[in-house]
Amino acid sequence: MNNNRRRNFRPRSQKNNFRRRGSSLNSSNSTNLNNGNLVFTRNGSMNNIHNVEKTMQKYQQLAKDAQSNGDPVLAQNYLQHADHYLRRYNELNEKRDNFSEKTNSNEKSMSNEESLEKASQAATN
Repeated sequence: MNNNRRRNFRPRSQKNNFRRRGSSLNSSNSTNLNNGNLVFTRNGSMNNIHNVEKTMQKYQQLAKDAQSNGDPVLAQNYLQHADHYLRRYNELNEKRDNFSEKTNSNEKSMSNEESLEKASQAATN
């Protein structure tokens, strides 16, 4: 027996029967499933306003730390990331405000309709 002999590399066969979280195999984004960078699906973290705010603050703090360490390029990079999350934060705030305005206007119109119905019922009685 020759224990010093080097073994040849045998790649494992690909298992296609496991589930991928959050992606479907027949979606338009899944052109190349072998490269994980090409198929990117979000798990909803960008829709939670608290997560976005927290991430924005994290990048702002990283930018301050990089600036104090004397690395202006890295600080600028972190500030650009923070700016992106700030824009996303503002979008989510605007959506939330528009939604609350719609629900408030719907509630007001419903209460107006109910008061009109009550007034018309009182007038007919």
